Amino acid sequence: MRSFWLAIVALLSGLVSALGQDSPDQDRSIGEMLPLFAQNHCEQRREAANQLFCGDSELNAIGTKLASAVEARLNRLPDRLVAVEENAEWARDRNLSCGIFPGEAVRFADIAPIKACLLKETEERIVILRDPNFDCLASNTAAGALICSDPALAIAEGELNDRVLALIARLNDSDAKNAFVEYARWIRERDRKCDLAGKENVPLEELEAAAGCLASGLASLATEVAAAGDEPGKLFGHRALALRPNADAVDICVAQIHLANACGDFLRVRQVREIGSDVTDKSANVTAEVEMVVLAPFTECSPVAASCTGTCWDARAGRPKPPPGTRNSFVVAHRIRIERAFALQKGDDGSWRCNAMALAPVDAGIAAGGP
Repeated sequence: MRSFWLAIVALLSGLVSALGQDSPDQDRSIGEMLPLFAQNHCEQRREAANQLFCGDSELNAIGTKLASAVEARLNRLPDRLVAVEENAEWARDRNLSCGIFPGEAVRFADIAPIKACLLKETEERIVILRDPNFDCLASNTAAGALICSDPALAIAEGELNDRVLALIARLNDSDAKNAFVEYARWIRERDRKCDLAGKENVPLEELEAAAGCLASGLASLATEVAAAGDEPGKLFGHRALALRPNADAVDICVAQIHLANACGDFLRVRQVREIGSDVTDKSANVTAEVEMVVLAPFTECSPVAASCTGTCWDARAGRPKPPPGTRNSFVVAHRIRIERAFALQKGDDGSWRCNAMALAPVDAGIAAGGP
């Protein structure tokens, strides 16, 4: 588990094009400014920021401290991919503010000032990450904003998170990863039930009516967690059941597809929204919009693209395209939104399930840089 999150941290250290050299320094070696470049084989890193953190001793040292601070924050959160997404966006903004731009080479003469900027930004980031209050401040959902504004809700969520994390800690790495996915899906389902999904830009006072629903949801899950005692298997690892053919059923389906294809290494499901449905006694077609965030680069036309997003992409145009596509990759923090009809069947127990093993094909899609 630790190795997975450290790999994510490494991917988030830099988000832009390869480090280059420009006249009049084009014939000078990068190693003249990056003493660790050769011994750390930094030429294997494609991104400019990654090469700098790899090859410079000061950046390398502070990068290790940053990784530790990021991992400590991940260990505080049961929905860890939210923190991975937020950190990806911070890294992208940091690079831009320090003069590292997508598609542009870094000039040799600019390495020193860029390094100074990266050191300053990273030092400030480490201080922020070590403050537990930042977890609330960094929330980018309507439910998160409402919870953080209400001390009673914040305490209830904090206590619930602590209990959930304690249970997950008893699982092996594979089961723990699945449990994190289950908990993230529960949060999305709760937010839909409380009519908070997609309301990130709604004024806080207009959200306050949902406080009671959030309190009820937190209390209900806290009861389930308490009933599990010290046995995580009583709470996690069971096939989730959807009682109606709606967005909840689609969310369960998407979560199962992402788990089966290891999509969580690359993407986070942000929202699932029902558009329409056609239901009979035993079957249903539910058309839904699924919004995802890119956490780690993947090729625009690849098994990851097809299985996890449902299509090949032209990232520049932000539209799906037929295979074989190009070998270009999405950068982190891209938003991908797809529309797809999900076929569901009603089981003998009355629950609705889908048997899809990939999100391909999709009916429509769009991709854009975040946020």
